[in-house]
Amino acid sequence: MKKINVITLGCSKNTVDSEHLMARLAAAGYEVLFDSDRTDAKTVVINTCGFIGDAKQESIEMILRAAEAKKAGKIERLFVIGCLSERYADELRAEIPEVDEYFGARTWDGIVRALGASNDSALTTERQLTTPRHYAYLKISEGCNWKCGYCAIPLIRGPHVSVPMEVLEEEARKLAAQGVRELIVIAQDTTYYGIDLYGRRMLSELLRRLCRIEGIEWIRLHYAYPAGFPDEAIATMAAEPKICKYLDIPFQHIADRQLAAMLRRHTKAEALELIGKLRRAIPDLALRTTLLVGYPGESDADFAELEAFVREVRFERLGVFAYSEEEGTHSALHLRDDVPDAVKQERVERIMQIQNEISLENNRRRVGRTERTIVDSRQGDFYVGRTQYDSPEVDQEVLIPAAGRRLQSGRFYDIRITSASDYDLYGEVAGK
Repeated sequence: MKKINVITLGCSKNTVDSEHLMARLAAAGYEVLFDSDRTDAKTVVINTCGFIGDAKQESIEMILRAAEAKKAGKIERLFVIGCLSERYADELRAEIPEVDEYFGARTWDGIVRALGASNDSALTTERQLTTPRHYAYLKISEGCNWKCGYCAIPLIRGPHVSVPMEVLEEEARKLAAQGVRELIVIAQDTTYYGIDLYGRRMLSELLRRLCRIEGIEWIRLHYAYPAGFPDEAIATMAAEPKICKYLDIPFQHIADRQLAAMLRRHTKAEALELIGKLRRAIPDLALRTTLLVGYPGESDADFAELEAFVREVRFERLGVFAYSEEEGTHSALHLRDDVPDAVKQERVERIMQIQNEISLENNRRRVGRTERTIVDSRQGDFYVGRTQYDSPEVDQEVLIPAAGRRLQSGRFYDIRITSASDYDLYGEVAGK
């Protein structure tokens, strides 16, 4: 049987794209490997990321390693797909001609034809999972219409396009039949879902339908844009027990000067109003956000305002990045990257120091509580699990001593939290 190794870099949206491609390859009779080190797969597909500098570099290094393997005769065919080749296909063809063909993030029909994969429309909702079998990402739309000043995603992925609701329901049912218990709903902006298809935001209706799928026990929402957040979605999150009390909502900044420069479509007052509305409706909500420091023109006063915001809101989960210029974006074309790299890094560290303290305080308050926890894996002397307040790979974990007990991955357990650090919890199975 012919073997193909699919290597995926970048975000969870790329993961979903690769899983769809892998299902089509498997239907065409290929044995499909994923991120494998095996040398018997003579065809390699690299799904690249082109979002920020570090991700681009990782993708380029992976392509170069594969190109060397091809020159050495270890592989016979090499294809590159995804965001990096969407933006830089011509440059890549010139610099790395060993690649048989480059396909972008929006040209999946090309890679399907090139590999002889099945193009049967019945496979639209099929996936070959690469995550642990008990959770999966559900990508509900592609592209983005917001065009924030720093972001290249609209240039790469194009405008917002929603996946029809009945297609998503079918895909989710098939995932549940494979053993998936946790659906992680993703998009460039999940709250924008449905506007292009139905004339209004339909996230709430989609969530209600997903909640009715037998076998799905947790539904988690990622990547919600703050502007225009639908009130009915908040009500649905509060009312549906299957929806995790968790929301990933990147605010990026809070100073109005910076929000305007970033071309964000909300103000500080509107952001604070939304946070208040969410926490009043869902008191136990874990809010995750992402912040961007060192954007052109960020003053000491702007940064001080951001620090105060982090202290005031006390996000349960927070990530922070230093601005890096992305060619073709508004900020690269119209603004000067005037914050020194050393200042950017200092600001990253200052925000994370504040967040470390907040996270430790939040975690210590959870000691003594019994929380429903899904076990993801066993690592050394511990089983590794998560509560509804944590998403896989990006958030903290619950570590459960493995000695004297046998827990199953993908199963839920009631875990009593016994101790806490800044980014980990420790617990025991309740009643044992």
